[in-house]
Amino acid sequence: MIARLNGLLIEKSPPLIVLDCGGVGYEVEVPMSTFYNLPEIGTKVNLLTYMVVREDAQLLYGFGTEQEKSTFKQLLKVNGIGAKSALSILSGVSIEDLIQAVSMQEVGMLTRIPGIGKKTAERLLLELKDKFGAAGLASAGSIKSASHDILNALVALGYNDREALLAAKQLPADIGVADGIKQALKLLSK
Repeated sequence: MIARLNGLLIEKSPPLIVLDCGGVGYEVEVPMSTFYNLPEIGTKVNLLTYMVVREDAQLLYGFGTEQEKSTFKQLLKVNGIGAKSALSILSGVSIEDLIQAVSMQEVGMLTRIPGIGKKTAERLLLELKDKFGAAGLASAGSIKSASHDILNALVALGYNDREALLAAKQLPADIGVADGIKQALKLLSK
């Protein structure tokens, strides 16, 4: 398997790019989030890759970050989601928005992605719910450290991810953990 490519960017045509690595041009499909962060043609690029070997093709998918690659791999584990659909999802929403949609069970956000219908979106939400819980939200960097501790405390107290996230979002950004838990509990008790 090819896990990483380091070479000269010689072609850019969304979603495909071509990297020249030691005289060999590798055609790599990338999500739009990676594509927009690529430098100009003729510049060295380092991409993490995931290789898919099928009966009729060997395909490379490239990612700018480890988080994108691991999310792509999680998406592939969902029944009915192939590499093209996973790439479309990563191109259609940010990872933080995807994690938020999963934790809040928002079908609407996912159905706006081309190629993702209501049934597929519901399956994604169901199968990814355990993968992107409170810990997934924190690792995505969508909330600060104190908010992460507050969120985990609320989940430990029996609130679901959605309730805990809604309460944590209403708190001031600079609040301490103890005060944040108290205020969040007041918000949740209303």
